[in-house]
Amino acid sequence: MNIEAAVRELYQVPPGQFVAERKRLAKELAKPDAKALLARRRPTISAWAVNQLWWHARDAFDKMMETAEQLRKGHAAADKPHREAIAKLRARAATILEDAGHAANEAVLRRVTTTLSAIAAAGGWEPSEPGALADDLDPPGFAAMGLMLPATSEPAAHHEKAHENGKKHEVDHEAERKAREAEERRKEHERKELA
Repeated sequence: MNIEAAVRELYQVPPGQFVAERKRLAKELAKPDAKALLARRRPTISAWAVNQLWWHARDAFDKMMETAEQLRKGHAAADKPHREAIAKLRARAATILEDAGHAANEAVLRRVTTTLSAIAAAGGWEPSEPGALADDLDPPGFAAMGLMLPATSEPAAHHEKAHENGKKHEVDHEAERKAREAEERRKEHERKELA
């Protein structure tokens, strides 16, 4: 077994089995690889759920990444399919969490959605390997909760200018407010679709 195969196997086990599985897999590796594997941290519940989406809901994950790429290229028509892909992944995450005996509460699902948005906005998992997150991620700039703004948007330019002027704290509050508003719009849209 090599380190890549060990990492793939490790990040698919339930969180409660992570430490024991890490030790077991490390015994099958050469010393430098075993040391690297033992340094891996157990994922948060929400990061674990995102990892499981990568391993077990790849079709929906690929759709999210595809629509995110279209949004980065400025194709506004990809916004609705992108939001739908994230909503589908969120629902799958709830099922995965419940099947594993974990609470699929709003706080955990919000972190799942935020991490998915971060991966989509960045176009990848860096610095982690796909399916091997240990921690939740935050989207860069204003790309929160599935809302992705182009890099040339006015709020992003305002963020850069405010940061240069030492007003990052004020801009962070603005970003949080906009993220909350985007989440409310998304929820309202889902309620209308269900009705």
